[in-house]
Amino acid sequence: MSKKGTYFIYGRHAVKAALANPKRSTIRLLVAGKADQEITLALSGKDLKIETVSDKDLQAKLPRDAVAQGLALEVEPLRGIALADLKPGSGKNLVVALDQVTDPHNVGAIFRSAAAFGVKAIVTQDRHSPPEGGALAKAASGALDAVPWIRVTNLSRALDDLYEMGYWRIGLEGAADKTISEVDMGGNLVLVLGAEGKGLRQLTAEHCDLIVKIPISGEGEIESLNVSNAAAVALYELSK
Repeated sequence: MSKKGTYFIYGRHAVKAALANPKRSTIRLLVAGKADQEITLALSGKDLKIETVSDKDLQAKLPRDAVAQGLALEVEPLRGIALADLKPGSGKNLVVALDQVTDPHNVGAIFRSAAAFGVKAIVTQDRHSPPEGGALAKAASGALDAVPWIRVTNLSRALDDLYEMGYWRIGLEGAADKTISEVDMGGNLVLVLGAEGKGLRQLTAEHCDLIVKIPISGEGEIESLNVSNAAAVALYELSK
């Protein structure tokens, strides 16, 4: 069992990233077998309790069917940064805002794409997003410790605050008239993504400066793309 308020990160990429993050508070590392050289190097200089356990005991502490690769790191949740910390600097400044995307696997995959394309932070609502946990960290494959996560009470207000900082807000919807490749709104952009099936809520869309779509071959709409796949395609376009 993990302590109250803590959770287990599992899988070598996620564990290695958490160990390398100086802002991550780590409690103990469970190893089934022997830690490999990369993990041993990541542990260098850390005062961290290491427990050698059986595969069965390791899996008992994790969700069913979790692919741990022999590693589980008990951690405390990361402290988020403030929205005010996102004031754009020089060059490209990308932020992702998620409107009630609740599947931890999708959110984790979006974190992974965000890390790949240099996103400054991911913004979600407190009440309508998954908690920080092992499944999300596993899907993020280390990106949870690379991209700051900002939780806000009111997403529309947060989008307005970002606008005041100098960001343009681009919502993604399959029914939009313009495609994402047709827009050029400068280097400070917020990509706003809606939940699976529901898409962007009307109120959220009203706080976007432009609504665009990803062109799908044939008769498809944006709903035919998983939200995490849509995020990857959109971030590729916006990062160019």
